[in-house]
Amino acid sequence: MTAALFETRDYDRWGEYIRGAYGDSIRLGGRTDGRLLRHTRLAAATFAIDTVHTVDMTYTVEHMPTLLLGRVRTATFDYRSVGAEHRFGPGEVFLAARAEDSTAYRARTSSGGIQVVTVPFPILGQVAATADTRHPAPLRFTDLRPGTRVAARQLAATIDYLETGLRDRPHVMAEPLVAGAAGRMLAAMVLTTFPSTALVEPTIEDRHDSHPATLRRAIAFIDDHAYDDISVADIAAAAQVTIRAVQHAFRRHRGTTPMGYLRQARLQRAHQDLLATDPRGKVTVTEIAARWGFFHPGRFARYYRAAYGCPPYQTLQRDT
Repeated sequence: MTAALFETRDYDRWGEYIRGAYGDSIRLGGRTDGRLLRHTRLAAATFAIDTVHTVDMTYTVEHMPTLLLGRVRTATFDYRSVGAEHRFGPGEVFLAARAEDSTAYRARTSSGGIQVVTVPFPILGQVAATADTRHPAPLRFTDLRPGTRVAARQLAATIDYLETGLRDRPHVMAEPLVAGAAGRMLAAMVLTTFPSTALVEPTIEDRHDSHPATLRRAIAFIDDHAYDDISVADIAAAAQVTIRAVQHAFRRHRGTTPMGYLRQARLQRAHQDLLATDPRGKVTVTEIAARWGFFHPGRFARYYRAAYGCPPYQTLQRDT
């Protein structure tokens, strides 16, 4: 996990910094008039959450290497591209880059604060797909605005939750399994919030492929790779089916999801680590939970109690 702060009153330095943070294709217009510009970044391996305090300025963007999500705090954000114009005000969330081959656009910000969230496009592909994995198509979002207000609020709550984790528990968020799970959770929420070309429901072919043999291959892969940062796309590839087919197989035959089964497998290994750890040592329940991809101690405790009938600290302190 990394944290960064940049402040300047110099227009040229701000432009160099912004290009370094978001891509070389950005060009600035305007002037700072000596006013302070500030950029803070909290970043994990799979996503970053930035807070930008800017002044009246224009940005011309030819290409974005990552998905770019904006959340207006106290400024306004005007977006203009071929055939589309939008204005976003305080409290709104929107997409400023929605595909790997996004068209160029021009943005204007007023003085104030904007939150910017970046997610690499490949992370989205670990969560959902547009077609059969044998004939992949690039994922595209079809609207810059959320589908519903409820979804927008849920996305904002997820961003706040992850931002708090990055700020208050950086050692936990630095764990590879935690960073991977957090990035995919954010990607899934983005896909739920904004209309896209991702296919969610299984096709006839997916239902045909969701047989017990698919489930056995998927379970074997999960059991063998529970310590690795694997996604539902990895599980589907190992089972030789689409993401939708492997999801349907787990729902149909086990009443859960691939990631739900993965959580159970990791919970079992966390239980084994708690039993094997010397209770008089310095290793904590939180550290063991994070090692296995659980970045919220309270949720880990609930999962653990439901599975083993006691809180995890009792297992760790069994001999004390």
